Order: sequence, then structure tokens, then C-alpha cells
Amino acid sequence: MEVLAVHTKSSLGNVIKASSITPINDLKGHKGGNYAEGEQLLRCKLASLYRLVDLCGWTHGVFNHISVRVDSSGQEHFLLNPFGLLYHEITASSLLKVDINGAVIDQGTTLFGVSKAGFNLHSAIHAARPDIKCVIHVHTPAATAVSVMKCGLLPLSQESMVCGNISYHEYYGVFVDDKEKEILAKNLGPQNKIMILHNHGVAICGETIEEAFHLTFNFMAACEAQVRAMSVGLKNIVLPSPDAQSQVHNVANRGGAGVDMSGFGWKTGQLEFEALMRALDSVGYRTGYDYKLLPIAKQEH
Repeated sequence: MEVLAVHTKSSLGNVIKASSITPINDLKGHKGGNYAEGEQLLRCKLASLYRLVDLCGWTHGVFNHISVRVDSSGQEHFLLNPFGLLYHEITASSLLKVDINGAVIDQGTTLFGVSKAGFNLHSAIHAARPDIKCVIHVHTPAATAVSVMKCGLLPLSQESMVCGNISYHEYYGVFVDDKEKEILAKNLGPQNKIMILHNHGVAICGETIEEAFHLTFNFMAACEAQVRAMSVGLKNIVLPSPDAQSQVHNVANRGGAGVDMSGFGWKTGQLEFEALMRALDSVGYRTGYDYKLLPIAKQEH
């Protein structure tokens, strides 16, 4: 039995496994020289986010987008995935740079283009909300199941309370009509960062990439819990008080989930995201992440 097999020091299985992972940070030489340092770091962070979403099982083939706002030579541009690549193939250099209309400014290292329907959703949010830097759009089975429920996302778990107030947008079909952008922006509103797209999925926003992932992680867990709980019927579900809901949201969306006592000043989702970047680097993903704080064990290497 394999579980009882003796693994000798000569085994190269883990080394080979790690070396087979496509590095996230492939901005070497002339590739990296095309971008300012800030954009290089942002490309690495966004490409790492795509890998996390893939590892979490939230992908839908080559569909859906994650976009991030980037200040490029005084112009407002956005990075996102080339339409045609799977999420586990995306690297820092392959990301497209586009303007608010989806026109390609930088092709990256592939010949793939942009999905109009996909970027319409993102451009509508970015144009309406200058405070939003990152937008994640997914439609997992659990998220889609909740999106069709008339009750919406219920505050029945701690994870759902972390998400705070939710916006909702009616389904009009594939998002190719520019007229829908104005309706979507109005439905999102000036403050909410999560918008359930009826019959479709969800768009989750963040003022940083870390915050966007933090909210996405909790939203997905909340949807899974709700889908399972609904089998007992709404009358058998216990909901916490409005005061408890508000307290959870306020505490959880402070740095270090609001409970870190180090005084280090983590922003929302940053402590958790940095830990995940260490996990990716440990198995050979080479994230290129700009760590705020590394454990002593890491600093010694």
C-alpha cells in the first residue's frame, strides 16, 4: 500500500510537482521592463487572485472576469484575463490592459481578446464607483442558487453577516446592451460592495484586491450554508438580531478580521491574503507578492 511505502530522500516527486506549476510572476527581462514597479506588483497580485479562485473551485471554464483598476501614465486603465485562458494558465504577463470601453491598450503575451459581455459588467461598476479597485464576477452553483431565491442572501451564518448589505440586479439576458450599464450602476448604489445578479451569480467589489477576495470567500461560504439550510424550510431557520448582524460586519471588515491584537495595522483581508500568498509560494507558484510582513522562518531563507 502506498500509505505504508518508504519515501527516501532521493525521491524527486515534490520537486517535479512544484516545477510543473506555471509561475505567476513571469515578468523577467524585457517583459518586466515594459511596466512600472507598481503595475508589476499589481499584475502579480491579480494573477495570484486568479489562481486562488481556480484553487477554490469557483471558475467556469474560460468565462467570467476579475478586473482591477490600474493608474497607467495618468490614464485610468484596467487589468483582466484574456478571454480564452483558463484561470490556472493566467500569469502576470498575460493579463490584458484595457480602457473603460474595453479597448485593448496592452495585449500582454497572448493573442486572446476581451469578452464584451464580461467587461460590460465590470466597466459599469468601475465607471460608477471610483472607490472600487477590484471586481470579481463568478457564478458557482451555490451563488447562482442563492441568486434565484426571492429571499436573497439571508443573514443566517456569520459569513453572510460579514458581507453586509447586498444589492440586487434583475436578469436581462447576456450583458451586451450598453443601456443596462446605467441600470446596474443604479442598483449597486454608492456604498454596497456585493451585488447579486438574479439568475446569474454575483459581482463582488473591493477597494483592494485583498478586500474583494475577503468578501468573495465569505460570500461563497454563506451561499453554501444557505443552500444546505433551506432544505429544512424558512420557518425552521434561526436568524440573529439586527444588532448582532451589524456587530459582525463591523468587526470582521476591520484589518485582521477585527480581532488581531498585534497593532500592526492590517487592512481588510490583507492578513488573510498574505497568508495565502505564502501558501502558494511554498508549493512553487512564485507569486511575486510584495509581503508586508514575513514570518521569521521565511526571512531566514
